[in-house]
Amino acid sequence: MSEPNFWRTEIWHPLVLHFPLAVLLLATVTKLVAVFINHEPASFWQRAGSYLLYCGCISAWLAVYTGNMADGVVARRICDPTILKLHQIAAYNTAYLFTGATAVDLVLYYGLFRQYSRLIRVGIVVLMLAGSGYLVYAGHLGAQVVYQQAGGVRVPSADCAEYN
Repeated sequence: MSEPNFWRTEIWHPLVLHFPLAVLLLATVTKLVAVFINHEPASFWQRAGSYLLYCGCISAWLAVYTGNMADGVVARRICDPTILKLHQIAAYNTAYLFTGATAVDLVLYYGLFRQYSRLIRVGIVVLMLAGSGYLVYAGHLGAQVVYQQAGGVRVPSADCAEYN
């Protein structure tokens, strides 16, 4: 008898990665809106974007960690492991870009370089847009691994006897 599906390490990655995907894209949109609006509402949008960015950044690294756990299982089952490697590189680039945006946002939060705050906010948005681009690319490659190569998918027998 095999282990329950919940404890398979390759299952943890898709469970974890959808949170940072949604939160980081929402944080990017929120910060982008904050750049283009005026004083009072911009403060709210900046704070909301920052909180989303912090949560997304932490959970992005958790997604990278669970992806590394799944790598050992999935890499042995797929036909073209180069797609998996490209997916991993894009995921790391995503996490690094959003971590950079988080670090710069924290510098701004603590009041350093206030005279350049507008320029720094634009820089944060640029980092987040680049991170979002890598995020979409990593998702596309991840979908190729799962749906074209059945990475992490357990294919049942022809008669589905293991489910009776």
